[in-house]
Amino acid sequence: MARLAAYMEDLAVLLGEKEHVHFVRLEPGSTVLVQRIDRESAPRVRDRLRALRPNEGQGADGALSAFKAIDRRLAEDNATGELYGDGGAQIIRFPGREQPEPLTFGAFRQPGRLDGVLIRLGGMGETVPVHLEDECAVHHCFATREMARRLAPHLFESPIRVHGTGRWERDAEGAWQLKRFDIADFETLDDSPLGVVLDRLRRVPGSDWRAVDDPYAELQQLRHGPGEVH
Repeated sequence: MARLAAYMEDLAVLLGEKEHVHFVRLEPGSTVLVQRIDRESAPRVRDRLRALRPNEGQGADGALSAFKAIDRRLAEDNATGELYGDGGAQIIRFPGREQPEPLTFGAFRQPGRLDGVLIRLGGMGETVPVHLEDECAVHHCFATREMARRLAPHLFESPIRVHGTGRWERDAEGAWQLKRFDIADFETLDDSPLGVVLDRLRRVPGSDWRAVDDPYAELQQLRHGPGEVH
C-alpha cells in the first residue's frame, strides 16, 4: 500500500490540477490506476503532458521530476509503465527497467575554491569540520587545527573564500556532488553593498565603468551571458 501511495503521489504531481484530478479505481491484474479529470481542467492537463519531454530535460512545475521519480521506482520494481488517455492512445511511456544504466563517475580530486559564510567550526581529530553557507547550499569542508584557529574569528561574520582541494562524484542524474573539501588557505571577501562597490570602480582612473549607463544590467550580462535574465 505504501508503494502504491508513492506512485499515486508522483502521478498527481505529473498530471497537475490536483483539485480537479480524482482517483476512480484500481483495476485488477497488473497495477492499473484509473483517474478522472474534470472537464474544465482537461485541456490544461493535456497541455502539461504534451510539454513533457524527458529526453530533452523539459517539463513544467515539477512534471519532469515526477516523471523521473515514477520511472526510477518502476526500474526498482523491475517494471515498465504507460499512461493512456480515455480513448486508449498512449500519452507517455515510462521505460523503467528498460532504461539503460546511467553513467556514473568515481570520485576525483581537483583544486578549487568556495565562497560562503562560516557557520560551523570544530570537532575531534587532527582535521576538523568546517561548514560554509552560500545562497544555495551548505558546503562541508575540513581543515587542520591550525587552519581552524585562523578561521575562528570569522565565524558568523563576513563571507570568506577558501582555497583547497575538493573530492567530486557524478551521480546517476548527471549532477556533480562535492563530497569533501580540504581547506589549504582562505581570504576574507568584501561584503559592501553593490552600489558602494560600483562607485569605487567608477572612481578608478581609466575605468570603463564610468561610461556604463546601467551597471546592474552589465553585471547580469557578465555573470549569466547575453540574453539571460535571472
